[in-house]
Amino acid sequence: MARQKKEIHKVEMTDGKRAIIQQLFQEYNIESATDIQDALKDLLGGTIKQMMETEMDEHLGYSKSERSDSENSRNGYKNKRVNSSYGSFQIDVPQDRQSSFQPQVVKKRQKDISAIDEKIISMYAKGMTTRQISGTLEDIYGFEASEGFISDVTDKILPQIEEWQSRPLSSIYSIIFIDAIHFSVRHDNMITKLAAYVVMGINEDGRKEVLTIEVGENESSKYWLGVLNSLKNRGVRDILILYLDGLTGLKEAISAAFPKTEHQRCIVHMVRNTLKYVANKDMKNFAKDLRTIYTAPDEKAAVKRLEEVDKKWTPHYPAAMKRWFDNWDVITPIFKFSTDVRTAFYTTNAIESLNSSYRRLNSQRSVFPSQQALLKALYLATFEATKKWTMPIRNWGKVVFLNS
Repeated sequence: MARQKKEIHKVEMTDGKRAIIQQLFQEYNIESATDIQDALKDLLGGTIKQMMETEMDEHLGYSKSERSDSENSRNGYKNKRVNSSYGSFQIDVPQDRQSSFQPQVVKKRQKDISAIDEKIISMYAKGMTTRQISGTLEDIYGFEASEGFISDVTDKILPQIEEWQSRPLSSIYSIIFIDAIHFSVRHDNMITKLAAYVVMGINEDGRKEVLTIEVGENESSKYWLGVLNSLKNRGVRDILILYLDGLTGLKEAISAAFPKTEHQRCIVHMVRNTLKYVANKDMKNFAKDLRTIYTAPDEKAAVKRLEEVDKKWTPHYPAAMKRWFDNWDVITPIFKFSTDVRTAFYTTNAIESLNSSYRRLNSQRSVFPSQQALLKALYLATFEATKKWTMPIRNWGKVVFLNS
């Protein structure tokens, strides 16, 4: 079968278009691509002005060249600077004596007539600061956008954040992960550390879903009870396993809000916190021995291996294994499940990939100007990262029985 040629749409060069181009070259002395952009910018400004003149004629009921007994009349022009795909330029906006004219081609208080808002929000989502965005816009589009203007643009997503934070949730989540990332934020001319607490769930279809992002200073059982009750108010009725990493007060809050929920300590963090006491030359072997604990077939075998690892390594690293004994009650829930099921949740890979997006914000911005600016960046980074979440988590088919 012969391959069909892809149809390519070509713009027909008519005599009228040739005449316009020729006139452009003569009128603007075009010698470069920049000259073309300047010419188009000037033409765009003139076109907008002409369209506004027509709108004014319709508003007043008579044209500029006509006389009228109307109480309202033209009252000159007001200069207005707008941003466009061709750069920044001034337009002359017609005015009327009664100030009742409402232009539609460029509305009052509208400063941008291109799709630049979406570009700004996209750059903000990728972690760029307002200063970096301002510089990029000037380099690429040729107009200056103040940091205040960029902040105003990104503020447009605040109602979306509020709506997203209060949206209804599923009634059952098989697994919920809670983790914290810390950021430096300026407040009252001082720089403080704030934690962004990310709550991510695995819903009944096995898909990852960020349930909420909370920005706060202090961890306490009262604080966490408020977060968990907020989830309940949004429709969550049951959580089978809640995965955490030693956040202060969270364990008590889980018992109060979801008493039937199993809470499981993060094994990856347990291993990392153990190995920080270990010399580089012993890390590989130590990590291999730790693996025999959390991959044991049952709790009885795990206790035996815990004692063996402790006996082997504690003489060399006295503080290394203490955390395992102190947190054994929140490590053991893992042994209630088969090895296949454990792989779905004994590590925090599901949330670690999301956290890497948040850490990039830290690397690109040493300090956030406000808590609101941090929340905007986190929200946009979340939506950028979750675009790829289209499939259930690994081994979900073996995990679904947890819901039965």
